[in-house]
Amino acid sequence: MSAGLAQAAYIVAALFFILSLAGLSKQTTAKNGNYYGIAGMAIALIATIFGPDSQGFGMIIVAMVIGGGIGIFYARKVEMTEMPELVAILHSFVGMAAVLVGYNSYLEHQCTQASSRTPSTLFTWLKCSWVCLSVR
Repeated sequence: MSAGLAQAAYIVAALFFILSLAGLSKQTTAKNGNYYGIAGMAIALIATIFGPDSQGFGMIIVAMVIGGGIGIFYARKVEMTEMPELVAILHSFVGMAAVLVGYNSYLEHQCTQASSRTPSTLFTWLKCSWVCLSVR
């Protein structure tokens, strides 16, 4: 998949997510809101897995299996009366994923800056080497 097609897919996925949030705002349109969210996530996953920067298809599958396993475990453990707690647990995982993605972007940026010049410390060199090897 070309970079332009991947970007277009991300824009379409974002539009579906916006439609999903709008649909989930009312009880009568919540079913369609869920469908929009599912479609947006499917498009985003396909664009990510088959995008031009994707190198770790196996790692994506491993992460999906681990995340799905944790979700299934907590979903079966929690009773219906404890549903707000389940939603809070799952939202905390989403927040943790966002933090990890942001941290990875920070490390990748540091790696590209440091690769053009000599790293000043051993820590910077090790960090950049690890990120560059994991990205490529």
